[in-house]
Amino acid sequence: MVEIRKALKQDFEQIWKIFQPIVSAGETYPYPRNTSKEEAFRIWIKEPQKTFVCLENKHILGTYYLKQNQSGQGSHVCNCGYMVSADARGKGLATFMCEHSQKVARELNYKGMQFNLVVVSNEQAVRLWSKLGFETAGKITKAFQHPTLGYVDALIMYKWL
Repeated sequence: MVEIRKALKQDFEQIWKIFQPIVSAGETYPYPRNTSKEEAFRIWIKEPQKTFVCLENKHILGTYYLKQNQSGQGSHVCNCGYMVSADARGKGLATFMCEHSQKVARELNYKGMQFNLVVVSNEQAVRLWSKLGFETAGKITKAFQHPTLGYVDALIMYKWL
């Protein structure tokens, strides 16, 4: 049975095994492709307000973070990032985590959720976020440098919770 729980510090070894190949591929996240393990820990565990893991039989299949998108007058909107291990893709985990993150965001009194840089070549993510009620708030022309496609557009996607 798949469950989601708050990430623990000791979960990072398994999270790193998901994070590193995704980031080093350079196709979906703007982090440097050579992001160190220490920097990844800061990005994914230390800085976010909350980090969760999606697991089955103590094996982490996916992970997400939730954090405030802006401070001050924009502090009612959160931001999330999601990653699913290569061997667990296509099983609905991203949907499961996104729905969970919206529930958590509401519990934390966020009013909206914003994805700041959804790469248009990541068609699966664009389709999923749209299916889950996120609207395209804007498009940034050639905002992402894809390793094989060159400069591609990115979307800002938003949902009022």
